[in-house]
Amino acid sequence: MSDNRSSLENRGKSRLTQGQKPRWTWIAVLVGALVVGAAVTALLGGSNAFSIGGWLVLSFIFFVVAMYIVTRVMENGRKATDGLWRNLIYGAFLLALLPLISVIWTVLSQGIPGIMNPGFFASDMNGVTGAVDLRTAREEGDPLGGIKHAVTGSVLITLMATAISVPIGLLTSIYLVEYAKDGWLSKAITFFVDVMTGIPSIVAGLFAAGAMAMLVGRGANVMGFTAAIALSVLMIPVVVRSTEEMLRVVPNELREASYALGVRKWRTILKVVIPTAISGIASGVTLAIARVIGETAPILVTAGVALSTNWNLFKDWMMSLPVYIYRQLMNPTAPGAPDISSERAWGAALVLILIVMILNLIARIIAKAFAPKKTGR
Repeated sequence: MSDNRSSLENRGKSRLTQGQKPRWTWIAVLVGALVVGAAVTALLGGSNAFSIGGWLVLSFIFFVVAMYIVTRVMENGRKATDGLWRNLIYGAFLLALLPLISVIWTVLSQGIPGIMNPGFFASDMNGVTGAVDLRTAREEGDPLGGIKHAVTGSVLITLMATAISVPIGLLTSIYLVEYAKDGWLSKAITFFVDVMTGIPSIVAGLFAAGAMAMLVGRGANVMGFTAAIALSVLMIPVVVRSTEEMLRVVPNELREASYALGVRKWRTILKVVIPTAISGIASGVTLAIARVIGETAPILVTAGVALSTNWNLFKDWMMSLPVYIYRQLMNPTAPGAPDISSERAWGAALVLILIVMILNLIARIIAKAFAPKKTGR
């Protein structure tokens, strides 16, 4: 009886797995594709150095083709086509992921030595000359100079730009969603917001510089504030669009329930609509800040370049992290020892990426913290 039962079970398993390829098939095909890809890459490269990128691309192509043929032979055409498109999607995802991994690895490997220098975060470039860098390179000491003035300038300019952009963007979105009746004014606002979304950053910087020259005169020096205006031109359309979408998501039933209780429209917006959409609004604002904090062109045109720390937005030049990176790479402090300036630039680039990453994490935390809570009865 036991032998008959085991034979029946084996027969049932064979029927269930009939027409299916083994689970280890893709591993065997992958190994074969890697071997064939390496051989073809070596033949095509000749005496040149072995190309890892070319090997991976050829191996992926061989893997996709081989898996399609094997699946079609062992199973059927429908599963083969499904597997083909699945592998192509996986490949596109990995291809899109490669530049990100490459950037992160390059910035980490080049930037960590820079941020490990003593005084990198606590000092600025005041007093750091080409002679100082040449002496440092000759004596193989720790490079002097840091990013204190650049971090201070970036934070102050971005905070001022946020203070300008958020009220304007929030009020504009409230008007478009709650008060506009698809009239000519709302259509004009929507059109100009769309146009502002595509404005090049250098144009925003030129606009801010020209506007401040007209308002306060060419002799007035309001460099940091002018840079904040330039960034606000780039921030406002992002805030308007994100806030508008979040306000439209709020169910009309909530508004109608508030109106039924006799609550005025402005109070309904303030107490019902905005608190419901606050998670999306806050995350949109944070992402807008992360988008403009890395801008270089408008800051270079307006705030300019400074070597010392400036805490006053309305007086003198002010340095920012993107401009600091640009200047250290394009105009080394000591042309005879450019590696020191390059080390500072990579360290500042790593700090800028970390700031943007922290802002994105804050946006996610805010969205999760202020999201409407689901409560049961």
